[in-house]
Amino acid sequence: MGHEADEATPTVPLDRPSTAAGPPAGEAGGAGPADGGGRIVVEIDTWSLVVVAGVALAAAAVMAVATAAADVLTGIGVGVLVGVALSPVVTAVQRRTGASRGLAVVVVGFALTLAVAAVVVLVAPAAVEQSRDFSDELPRTVREMYSWPIVGPRLEEADAAGAVEEWIEDAPADIDDATLADLGERLLGGVLSALIVLVTALGVLVDGEVVVRRFRALVPEGRRAGADRLGRIVYATFGSYFAGSLFVAVLAGLVTLSTGLLLGIPLAPVAGLWVTFTNLVPQIGGLLGGSFFVLLALTEGPVQAVVAFAVFSAYQNLENNVISPAIVGRAVNLSPPTTMLAALAGAAAAGVPGALVATPLLGAVKAVYLDRRGQLDEGIVDGGRRRGPLTRLAGFLRRRLHPAGAAGG
Repeated sequence: MGHEADEATPTVPLDRPSTAAGPPAGEAGGAGPADGGGRIVVEIDTWSLVVVAGVALAAAAVMAVATAAADVLTGIGVGVLVGVALSPVVTAVQRRTGASRGLAVVVVGFALTLAVAAVVVLVAPAAVEQSRDFSDELPRTVREMYSWPIVGPRLEEADAAGAVEEWIEDAPADIDDATLADLGERLLGGVLSALIVLVTALGVLVDGEVVVRRFRALVPEGRRAGADRLGRIVYATFGSYFAGSLFVAVLAGLVTLSTGLLLGIPLAPVAGLWVTFTNLVPQIGGLLGGSFFVLLALTEGPVQAVVAFAVFSAYQNLENNVISPAIVGRAVNLSPPTTMLAALAGAAAAGVPGALVATPLLGAVKAVYLDRRGQLDEGIVDGGRRRGPLTRLAGFLRRRLHPAGAAGG
């Protein structure tokens, strides 16, 4: 019986490994693992490793481009803004002449080139002549300040005029090879930035509508109507804002240039260009441009400075209360404090381009919000971008002067 039991129950020899238990503990060197556990194997997919490495390299490349090519990105952003601002003008030329989009862009670009060339021809000689006289007039103006109360005796005691003359005489000696090289790099960088802005603006003007149509094809057909309306609102806001801002900025520059030439203020053309550029910055642009203009007038004399301050202040009041509300205000529909906060936030985030974009961006967001609630004026979407700055200004004045007739019409 015992022998039959042994045959019925199979046994595993002690010196033969079991398939269930694995190799014997003493087979490898006579000892098992030192930690008493098994080996852990981690399998990594090759494609996953490639994807992770690619994402890391792409992120590093984006950071490097953003750090090293900030001027290029700024030029592209400014070019897009210029293209959006000029797009209504190109569309108007295309609609009235029946020409193709490319030909309309050529016409507008040629007209702008002629305008810039005319400004250079009229302004450059006066700027060069005044620059030559500036070094002689500045010490004389400082001596005239000696007669001023309070500050005059202190300036005379410190020999401010002599210090200015010494600074002017020593200025050429401070120019060395490093200064010239740095100036050359800055000029080259300015030329490249201008080319980037020009190429980007031309691309937006010529191919902007094609790009929009291609993106529109990606939107599901059931949502295209809403997407089209959203695009019209944003485009009308940005287009009207930048077109109106350019018009107002050029007008401010012309007023400054005319006043400076009439008063004999040195570097009046430079002041006019500076006011034109700074006027594009919401709220704080007038202060930046006007302070520089008044300081230049102060070098000619206190009377000229007072007159320049009075003229510039009067124009700023006219611009803030009549011109800007009529031409730019309807595009963004924001209060002055909100506009200032948006400009400051945009400047802190992305410098001058951020200050330029922040206001119309906030205006577009508000317009979209009002449209969702059914409170948006349809004229902003349908007809706002087809009305030029002068037409909007005339309509604003007509509504202010004849409110009953404007409401009835």
